[in-house]
Amino acid sequence: MEILILFKAFILGLVEGATEFIPVSSTGHLIIAGDLLNFNDERGKVFEIVIQLGAILAVCWQYREKFSHVLFNLTKEQASQRLVVNLLIAFMPAAVFGLAFHHAIKEYLFSPITVAIALITGGIAILFIEKRLPVADTQSVDDMDWKHALKVGFAQCLALFPGVSRSGATIMGGLLFGLSRKTATEFSFFLAVPIMVAATILDVYKSGGLLSKDDIGIFAVGFITAFVSALIAIRVLIRYVAQHDFKAFAWYRIAFGIVVLAYYLY
Repeated sequence: MEILILFKAFILGLVEGATEFIPVSSTGHLIIAGDLLNFNDERGKVFEIVIQLGAILAVCWQYREKFSHVLFNLTKEQASQRLVVNLLIAFMPAAVFGLAFHHAIKEYLFSPITVAIALITGGIAILFIEKRLPVADTQSVDDMDWKHALKVGFAQCLALFPGVSRSGATIMGGLLFGLSRKTATEFSFFLAVPIMVAATILDVYKSGGLLSKDDIGIFAVGFITAFVSALIAIRVLIRYVAQHDFKAFAWYRIAFGIVVLAYYLY
């Protein structure tokens, strides 16, 4: 196996893990990185989807005690039942719209130019939202009700457009709907598990024929790198949101989007 291919897998795994849970769009960064690395063919696109499981595993590991508690107390604890129901409610809007428009999104929107536009637009939206945040009335994911979950679920639908950012849409949506920064961030982490697992299964089912046993090494490198970098990113973001807002991510999105537009248009 060529060292160059493994290096590309490492870079893409690093990009996936580092950007999946912060509001800068991992999909957008992967599209751009894959294009720059010339690893943007059909097999490369499937690779980008599958290594997301490494990032999801990082969430499961970071919150293993929470998930274990919910699992073992699901039949007897109301808070655990409410969290699972809220995740299912928040999952449904993006699942429905994703299934309906999956092919069109893949065919027409996965390009560096559309990603750059979404990055800039999303950055401006974050700055706008940060100036108009309501007072948070929900301080824990255990205190969320189904209406909070449904609103966050519809906000997540915006992330079907590459470059918007799933975490950005859910976190900023949660803040607009009265969740505290910590609550919005943690619910975004938890919601990533069902939606990203479902997206991965759908893509592998539709494109699995492009893969072979020769790809195991490439996927292993990308998967492990995504897991480690995502775990670090999650822990850093948890500490960050305790004392900061998201304006820094907004300015990064705008600056990066402008650079990408300049690179591909000129």
